[in-house]
Amino acid sequence: MILGYFGACFIALVTIAIFHFIRKWRNPTCINGRLPPGSMGLPLIGETIQFLIPSKSMDVPSFISKRIKKYGPVFRTSLVGRPVVVSSDPDFNHYILQQEGRLVEFWYMDSFAKLCGQMDDGLPVTAFGLIHKYIRNLILNHFGPEVLKEKLLPELEELWVRALQNWKACDCVEVKQSTSAMMFDLTAKALFGYEPDKSGEDMGKNLTNFLEGVMSVPLNVPGTAFHRCMQGQKKLLKLVNNVIQERRAHPEKRRGDFLDQILDDMKHQTFLTNNSVPIITFGLLLGTVETVSSTITLTIKLLIEHPLVVEELMREHEEILNRRENREARITWDEYKSMTFTMQVIQESLRLGNIAPGILRRAIGDIEVNGYTIPKGWTIFSVPVAIHLNPETYKDPLSFNPWRWKDLGFSATQKNFTPFGGGSRQCAGAEFSKLLLALCIHELVTKYRWTKVKGGEIVRSPALTFGNGYYIKVTDKF
Repeated sequence: MILGYFGACFIALVTIAIFHFIRKWRNPTCINGRLPPGSMGLPLIGETIQFLIPSKSMDVPSFISKRIKKYGPVFRTSLVGRPVVVSSDPDFNHYILQQEGRLVEFWYMDSFAKLCGQMDDGLPVTAFGLIHKYIRNLILNHFGPEVLKEKLLPELEELWVRALQNWKACDCVEVKQSTSAMMFDLTAKALFGYEPDKSGEDMGKNLTNFLEGVMSVPLNVPGTAFHRCMQGQKKLLKLVNNVIQERRAHPEKRRGDFLDQILDDMKHQTFLTNNSVPIITFGLLLGTVETVSSTITLTIKLLIEHPLVVEELMREHEEILNRRENREARITWDEYKSMTFTMQVIQESLRLGNIAPGILRRAIGDIEVNGYTIPKGWTIFSVPVAIHLNPETYKDPLSFNPWRWKDLGFSATQKNFTPFGGGSRQCAGAEFSKLLLALCIHELVTKYRWTKVKGGEIVRSPALTFGNGYYIKVTDKF
């Protein structure tokens, strides 16, 4: 009897505790104000499952659009066990991006933090403003506009010349995978002298669709996207570590590249350690390969579907060739800067693509927005796709219309077009990415015809992918 009584009391107490936990989870409080409206979903996992449901559309993912309609442009949720405020408010997002180091700090999903590991001395990858400033300057020194203009332009053009010749020789090409491999070889060579012919493995495949794993639940179980990412990460970190050891063992093999500069700076920059340098290099590879290859694939897909755009591009690039004394000469920086319509095509592809699902920051103090308070420690998830596809800014937003950019001034797009982020953390490789796209377009429209073979279904999961791939056939123009 007594044991039964205490057993019943124990069960009752546990039940009460569980209900109290669930009630507290669903109704979080804010000491200094009101939380934005929204739902925290299920205990611990929140609304992660709904967030990760694939959407076969270029449109705003249903998870975001449904909640915007219900709660407004700023709402709260919980993703992967963390409280999150999602914002599609362009004014608030612009403001937050200007508050780096004051109201917010850089933040990653837990999956990305685990993929990149931890920096030495207990400093996580989510909180190193000094490191970011150093890396940004390093990128600009090696890939910035001046270096592109003075050194890299002919190398990047030659890259596309060889790539499209190879594509032409194939029955068909899967664009995303091919461009991923190409971008990996290019970036890895520039960063640490990687030579694909000697590697014995297509290392670029290890970064294909990597964003799918970055935005997934960090569950390292075979068969999951996150597990595939972890396996690819291990191979890439091992590759970088081997190069670092070789450079140190054989100083005569130094190349004066990105990695050599980092190794020199390790002598006086305490945050550059044996642990952090491979992680930094891995992050740069990831940021370049995945986003650029997806944008190139989407652009080619859109051009195939819109022949009038291709005709306008052909006119622009034919004019460039006609102005030359030698039509076979290489592109100059002035010619690149004269590609007005080409740049409109690139901007429209970036607007529609929204390759990265969002921009993450963490509040380092309470933040007021629209009469609500975002508590210290909460994650802020800025969603560019909702802003880039807003019909109030972009008429018929899902249509591919490069001509719209003729009438959109800086004031209209300053807060409504953020493909490269904003503020002090705006992507330092923005000009590099746009130049690569422009050179691809130039080579395609002046020398080749290209047609779809199969695939190309757009899937947001929540990163943009291409279903079962996108295959094209490339042939000579004449």
